[in-house]
Amino acid sequence: MKKSLKQKLAAHDMTLGGWIMIGHPAVAEIMARAGFDWVVMDMEHSAMTTQQAEDLIRAVETGGSEALVRLTNNDPNLIKRVMDSGASGIIVPMLTTPEEAEAAVAAMYYPPRGKRGVGLARAQKYGADFAGYKEWLERDAVCIMQIEHIEAVKNFRSIMSVPGVDGYILGPYDLSASMGLAGQLDHPDVVAAIAEVRRIAAEMKKPGGIHVVEPDVKKLKDSAAQGFTFLAWSLDTRIIDTVCRAGISAVKG
Repeated sequence: MKKSLKQKLAAHDMTLGGWIMIGHPAVAEIMARAGFDWVVMDMEHSAMTTQQAEDLIRAVETGGSEALVRLTNNDPNLIKRVMDSGASGIIVPMLTTPEEAEAAVAAMYYPPRGKRGVGLARAQKYGADFAGYKEWLERDAVCIMQIEHIEAVKNFRSIMSVPGVDGYILGPYDLSASMGLAGQLDHPDVVAAIAEVRRIAAEMKKPGGIHVVEPDVKKLKDSAAQGFTFLAWSLDTRIIDTVCRAGISAVKG
């Protein structure tokens, strides 16, 4: 039987994810069919609406992958809506405390475990299989904390100790910015902060990864070699841009 993403995380299996900024289902389906284990709909840094996110979730499922949504913020109403749309899970940006992690988990699950309101939408097959969805939610829903602020690094151990947190993903650009070193990903202080997260995660046996923003295969392999198992590779926009520029440069250069 095929493992779910949650089961792969728990087993520390290597998984690769795609990242979508363009709110068109074709992009989502292409990425899913390319072989990504999971694909993220980025609602934080795009103009993507909840309706577009739902359409992309459908397309990702059609392509055989699992759909995650990177939220605009830790908003329980948004969490409820994207989960009702059929997302496999959420990525929570810019959190810095364990209390924020607890709130995100509570917003994803129904009482008594959480505080999510009950609706009969796409995820519940519009009411035809609420019992099946409730069982799936407890067994396979995924809640990922995005560690992208130096305060989150300082509180990393307590954040990852929150029940219901399935893993983490580092956001190197925002992390560097929170340290006053925006975009300086190779700065010794940024490298040290990332190493501290890796050290604590290894000690706690918590799965996690990093977002390799540029479509750099060597950087992706290096990140895997460092022990990250939940790896996001680039963005649809960066992939298109770099391939276009490389082709133009090869001909015009």
